[in-house]
Amino acid sequence: MAILDKHGAIERNASLLLVLSFLVVTVGGLVEIVPLFYLQNTIEEVEGVRPYTPLELAGRQIYIREGCYVCHSQMIRPMRDEVERYGHYSLAAESKYDHPFQWGSKRTGPDLARVGGKYSDAWHVDHLMDPQAVVPESVMPKYPYLMTSPISAEYISDQMWANQVVGVPYTEEMMTAAKEDFAAQVNPDGDTAGLMERYGKVTVSNFDGQAELTEMDALVAYLQVMGTMVDFSTFTPVASR
Repeated sequence: MAILDKHGAIERNASLLLVLSFLVVTVGGLVEIVPLFYLQNTIEEVEGVRPYTPLELAGRQIYIREGCYVCHSQMIRPMRDEVERYGHYSLAAESKYDHPFQWGSKRTGPDLARVGGKYSDAWHVDHLMDPQAVVPESVMPKYPYLMTSPISAEYISDQMWANQVVGVPYTEEMMTAAKEDFAAQVNPDGDTAGLMERYGKVTVSNFDGQAELTEMDALVAYLQVMGTMVDFSTFTPVASR
């Protein structure tokens, strides 16, 4: 009872309550943050995760510009219902080159963390052109203008440089060859040896089926790479190794 009386005194004194609340938050914050400075790495290294190609990076910018993240998260939680529906739970390493990352809790539409390779390029194009024609109950808006909006690689090396500044390991060679790689990824009949050498496993396709390079190509290229970098048939979490 004496302890409760003292607590009542704290609640009645706004200044004392403010000071003690600040101390509690400070101690809690230090307990959570300080240990991170003594860890060599807070993200488990996973084989296969690479920086986005120039075309995928441009597609990601369109994805953010169009507000796709408002209705779709890219974070599968390690719970049975999520794993059975969407696939392997998301790894922090898969988003280590994402600035900003696309994790979240809002799902008007399904989670997209593993959408890459799940549908064909044509399906994605049809879905973006007229979502209700593919999924009748969808409330997603239409994006037909992506098919008629040409996209240029003029500023792609600048975008890569900005990502390099915040830690994405783009090399000078990658940035020098950015425009070449940008065009090579949509030309299955072209020379993609340099692209593959710089980025490894890359999907090369005329994503929207048109001769002209459009924003649809870039966005579909990004959608098709989501969740495909890690080979989960051979992946073993550190805790169980």
